[in-house]
Amino acid sequence: MATYAVLTSSDLGARGERADTSGDAIVELMDSAGHTLAARVILPDDVDRLSGQLASWCGSGRVGAVLTTGGTGLGARDVMPEATARVLDFEIPGIAEAMRSQTLHKTPMAMLSRSRAGVRGRTLIVNLPGSPAGVRETLAVVLPVLEHAVEVLQGRHAGPHPL
Repeated sequence: MATYAVLTSSDLGARGERADTSGDAIVELMDSAGHTLAARVILPDDVDRLSGQLASWCGSGRVGAVLTTGGTGLGARDVMPEATARVLDFEIPGIAEAMRSQTLHKTPMAMLSRSRAGVRGRTLIVNLPGSPAGVRETLAVVLPVLEHAVEVLQGRHAGPHPL
């Protein structure tokens, strides 16, 4: 199972003016799948602070996956994809494409998502939407491959490539 961290991008949440219900949804789904929460932080919608937190967790050696929530839309303060891009060693476009593709039948707004997924060091980073429903729908797409991805990144998978 993977050890994971949750990073929520929300000005209101960082000021304590809004509950982090999307972060709660991540924890609920990940814990019920047997994964272990290592850290959870809410930060304002600031590229420097968000990318700094991502880099810190990825460099710690304690986190196999970082799941972010919020800041993936079209708003002026939606900067999570930019913060993520700053720290990635490489992208995994298939994850973000699958999340959009698999949720498009539920809402046409899925095509407006700017979510990214990729790797820094040996840590998987996945941007999820900022609503509990969006988190549940997109994380359901990612969960079947998450453990395998983390195992491969951390050198713990000795079997053949799944394709």
